[in-house]
Amino acid sequence: MAAKGKGSCKVSLLFRFSVFSFCYSLVTAGQTYQRKLSVQLNPGFHSPPGGDLLHVRAVGENDTLHYLFCSQGAPTLLLVHTNTSSSTLKVNWTQFLDRNVSGGLEVEPKSSVLYSTAIVFSKLLEYDDFNDTAQPSSTFFPLYDLQNFNWSRLNLSGSTSLLCGTEGTLGNGSLCLQLSVFDVEGRGEAWPRLLHTANSSQLELWLDGVSPRSNHSRFLLELLAVGGAYTPSHVEIHRSIDDEFTPSMFSVSRWVPELNGSHQVPGFFQWKPVAYRQPHPVLEDATSCHHSDPLPQSGETAAAMSGLIRAFYTEPEVFGLNVSFGLAGDPFYNSTRFLSWTLLAGVGSPPMDSISPLVISMMAVGLGVPLVFVLLGSVYVCTRKTVVTTPYQPIN
Repeated sequence: MAAKGKGSCKVSLLFRFSVFSFCYSLVTAGQTYQRKLSVQLNPGFHSPPGGDLLHVRAVGENDTLHYLFCSQGAPTLLLVHTNTSSSTLKVNWTQFLDRNVSGGLEVEPKSSVLYSTAIVFSKLLEYDDFNDTAQPSSTFFPLYDLQNFNWSRLNLSGSTSLLCGTEGTLGNGSLCLQLSVFDVEGRGEAWPRLLHTANSSQLELWLDGVSPRSNHSRFLLELLAVGGAYTPSHVEIHRSIDDEFTPSMFSVSRWVPELNGSHQVPGFFQWKPVAYRQPHPVLEDATSCHHSDPLPQSGETAAAMSGLIRAFYTEPEVFGLNVSFGLAGDPFYNSTRFLSWTLLAGVGSPPMDSISPLVISMMAVGLGVPLVFVLLGSVYVCTRKTVVTTPYQPIN
């Protein structure tokens, strides 16, 4: 009995140590890797006509990420990953502004480029959901072509930049995009609080004060994913049991290249299927969103929309999808005249939300308390069996 007791104690201590190590790794994982960021607005040109070009260089130990955010035409974010910490950006402004030939923008040396991809915010669509089905039909209003918007100059604050655009039929409202580039792992402060790494950036889009063209208006956003050998071509849905950071959301959507199982994903676009109807939302302000299946698009059309695509890619491969905001029964845009949605863009494998220490603690309590009672009951039964009893009473 004594030997069994010592063995049980050793197993218990080992179990506690394993749980502690696991929780500690969840809290600290990924926070030691850091990139050095440098920011340039319109490198080599003070104030180019037609829009700005932002270059954020994120240097690692033996590689570099180049983030290029451009408002020449439809807003576009380009990511280029190189295998050296000394790669640089070269812009030929004459060719870049001409927008008729490729090669106006290059990352050198060209042989160092491991992967590149871009996302173009091409169109905003509005439809009259008078039946409240959230199923777009023929009741579309004339679309908003984002390449024709009047875009503001980029407003910089550290590694964050803000771009806002207006168009006549928007009324006094605007469509804004805010890019944030990160040097370490962390999590957004505002919902949906996406987990990011030093290999990713975040784009938040919002519609503020736009005049809806009906009392039942809902919106869709058209996105184009552009690339070369590995263009994001399909969307994966990953589910979780933990909604600690994005309440009521148990899934994440990942737009990634379609590769063989033996290959690592070179890059991604990722989002939670949720948007918010207030700038500082509470749970009641959340509205669900869903996406269409990605379909091949014309590379020439994408290049004509975005000066950045034309300048960098010679023969781009393009896939497009729509993200629609609001499900049947959700309030219409007119209820608050505000809508925000957040997208993560990066290279390498997408960051994954592990089960948080809080959830682990709750599971430990939920499973541990019954286990304690079972163990105590077993000990009691074993103890009772060791007591020698007899049904006969001694005769005096």
